[in-house]
Amino acid sequence: MLKLTKKADYGLIAMRHLAANADLGACSAKDLAEMYGLPQEALAKLLQRLTKAGLLQSQQGTNGGYTLARNPRSISALDVIRALEGPLFMTSCTTAKGSCEQTSKCTVREPLRKVSKSIEDVLGRLTIAEMCESEEPVRDLVTLQ
Repeated sequence: MLKLTKKADYGLIAMRHLAANADLGACSAKDLAEMYGLPQEALAKLLQRLTKAGLLQSQQGTNGGYTLARNPRSISALDVIRALEGPLFMTSCTTAKGSCEQTSKCTVREPLRKVSKSIEDVLGRLTIAEMCESEEPVRDLVTLQ
């Protein structure tokens, strides 16, 4: 089964929240973790990695926290996943190491490479801004309760 790791899930949740709530300013790792029930320490490390990748900006101080470094229309889900996970590999034969011991007999390598490329293309087209269009922001849901 093909699925995203928790790192990718948490990173996308944080990026979507920051985009949907950009008008509120910076948001801390602690606040994000509490809002979504995520482990704070793990989320803080992911936010630091996204900052190093140039997707987030970090602000120190009392009102510090994280904000998007770019327009959410210019950040794709693939950008976030790659920043946290590195390159996507659907099968072990499509790694940076090259071929496996089955290469000479493999009949599915090329079809699976095409599937992997298609998945990358879809994730590359899905922007953080589009992810915000799918549901109400958390702050709106909280005020309704």
